[in-house]
Amino acid sequence: MGAGFLRTALVLGLLSAIGPFAIDMYLPALPSIGQSLGASVHAVQASLMAFFVSLGVGQIVYGPVTDMVGRKPPLYFGLLLFAAGSVGCALAPNIETLVVLRFVQGLGACAGMVVPRAVVRDLHTGTDAARLMALLMLVFSVSPILAPLAGSLLIEVAGWRSVFWAVTVLAGLGLVLLATSLQETRPPQQRVGSSFRSAITAYGTLLRDRHFMGLVFIGAFGMASFFAYLANSSFVLIDHYGLTPRQYSIAFAVNAASFIGVSQFTGRLARRFGLAAIVKFAVSGYAILMALLLALNLAGNDRLAVLLGLLFAGYGFLGLVVPSTAVLALDDHGEIAGTASALMGTLQFVTGVLVMALVGAFVDGTARPMVAGIAGCAAAAFVLAHLTLRRRQTAR
Repeated sequence: MGAGFLRTALVLGLLSAIGPFAIDMYLPALPSIGQSLGASVHAVQASLMAFFVSLGVGQIVYGPVTDMVGRKPPLYFGLLLFAAGSVGCALAPNIETLVVLRFVQGLGACAGMVVPRAVVRDLHTGTDAARLMALLMLVFSVSPILAPLAGSLLIEVAGWRSVFWAVTVLAGLGLVLLATSLQETRPPQQRVGSSFRSAITAYGTLLRDRHFMGLVFIGAFGMASFFAYLANSSFVLIDHYGLTPRQYSIAFAVNAASFIGVSQFTGRLARRFGLAAIVKFAVSGYAILMALLLALNLAGNDRLAVLLGLLFAGYGFLGLVVPSTAVLALDDHGEIAGTASALMGTLQFVTGVLVMALVGAFVDGTARPMVAGIAGCAAAAFVLAHLTLRRRQTAR
């Protein structure tokens, strides 16, 4: 594995992590934001959902633009917009203003979600792409592992507004990194045929591609199950189980470490068994564990150790699903990698937001709505994986 391969993974991973940092550092602050601004649980969760909605909607525009003008200019614009939105959030006087500015912040952050996946496809396919995607996720893991703990420490010392000043500084560092350490991977000669008209045509082609759409939604339901955890875990673990913000951050980091750690075996397993086989195996394991968690909860077993233990094991399986489905979905669409990456991201985030809203409608102060949402998403991913990959194998 060359130094250039590792450097690319490092740069792309850090740029990808800036937006999620604004999610993960924010999670321990949700209860205190509600108290500070006099807002309900649903209003505070709306500020998180606004960020997710803009992450999804914005990608549909960034994707074609990256195919037309190259990968780096949209990243510059996105980081600057993210920084401006972060400053606004730090100064927000009420929950309504915070929700609007979180939407603006998300529009900037979504550039970092689209472009790195497109760069991976520009450079590699197949097993090499899976290795690079998994390494990117390893660097990306600095967010869910460290950000909640860093956020809780900042909140204790300087209050919840300090979280937004911190991510503003991160955006500035991202701009420096982008300017000095990332080469353009979409040369001018490859941009000639790209336009908004061709993008609309490309979106039509992708939406009609059942294999692409199946893989996208396998990943979408996998990520949506994690989004349900993101939106509800701080209230469940802090308010229901009585953890402190710091204890919550550690519990969150442990589950994230399982997801990221297992994902590092994707490339090695892909060389031996193939990506499709990995997806089917991992989705099956994830669905079985989440169904067990729901069954135990419905039977009255509401112990924190059971919840965290099964989530830890389940998110390990999910760590194999997400990078594998992304690589498989983009493999056949190298000429429109930016557009394909954008559609993938948009559909995944929209699915995540809908699941978050559905789970939020049943919030009752216990872990059951969150667990049911996670298990439902795992079941949907299981069914889609076996239908999509069986159809592909039959066709071949």
